[in-house]
Amino acid sequence: MRHRLKDVAERAGVSVKTVSNVVNGYQHVRPDTRARVEAAIAELRYRPNLSARNLRKGRTGVIALAVPELDVPYFAELARHVVTAAAGHGWTVLIDQTGGGRERERVAAAGIGDHMIDGLIFSPLSLPADDLVGLELPMVLLGERTDHGRADHVMIDNVTAAREMTAHLIGLGRRRIAAVGAQHTPGGAGARLRLAGYTAALAQARIRYDERLVADTPAWHRADGAAAVRHLLASGVRPDAVFCFSDTLALGALRALHEAGLRVPADVAVAGFDDIEDGRFSVPTLTTVSPDKERIARLAVDLLAGRLAGERDAPAREVTAPHRLSLRESTA
Repeated sequence: MRHRLKDVAERAGVSVKTVSNVVNGYQHVRPDTRARVEAAIAELRYRPNLSARNLRKGRTGVIALAVPELDVPYFAELARHVVTAAAGHGWTVLIDQTGGGRERERVAAAGIGDHMIDGLIFSPLSLPADDLVGLELPMVLLGERTDHGRADHVMIDNVTAAREMTAHLIGLGRRRIAAVGAQHTPGGAGARLRLAGYTAALAQARIRYDERLVADTPAWHRADGAAAVRHLLASGVRPDAVFCFSDTLALGALRALHEAGLRVPADVAVAGFDDIEDGRFSVPTLTTVSPDKERIARLAVDLLAGRLAGERDAPAREVTAPHRLSLRESTA
């Protein structure tokens, strides 16, 4: 039997309006009254009818998360945290893969489908800021793009994180530190920021920047990391450390170094970025920059909730989530 608000009200000895206030989180309810209502909800196992509530508000109860690639572990792990955070608001999450292309990202930014979603958490790679002009969909942006000032944005400090990791490698006595994952395309904002942090750490330690140690990659997949390190070694450059701009690149780098008969970290130290689960089980385990993915997801969902609650005209906000270095065997 499905119980109604009226049943809860009768059990708690209060009005239906009071039960509604408790269920919807209204703050101005006396503590003893709230306790009685919550006890009645628990006893009757009452569950709000979210569909009816959303219809009254003109909403679907569905938000979307749009990311470039679902099979990239960072985005898969982030998606899990977004789903968990959204569940706290009673929302379902529709997950969309854009491939990082402008046209598919434009479709996502426009709302994916008419009246399908209430809001969007979006990690764009190629979409220019002008494509957001005139869009009414509440949106929170993720990632390194800094030119979308029309929407709330959650990010980490990529420059500082990369500088700290490079400084860690320098502190181990490494001087020929390769940077793997440089990109110069519109979607390569994260690569440019991480390269800036790498360069800043070298300058601070008075180590000459050597462009031969900087490897461009078309993407940040395992195969790209392996190919970049093979190319570095074949060119005669012998790094004593490799800083990869993603963990997937670093996993590929580990494979290429193993094939070349080089020991990690005795011959070459290796560090990554993202702290994906695979890096905790690689051999050796991977030193990495660890963004707080759970915090990123929670901040994004909370910002979107604020917009949906009526903050649509407030200025766009930019929030920086924390990170830390996770030091493991690959640089020990």
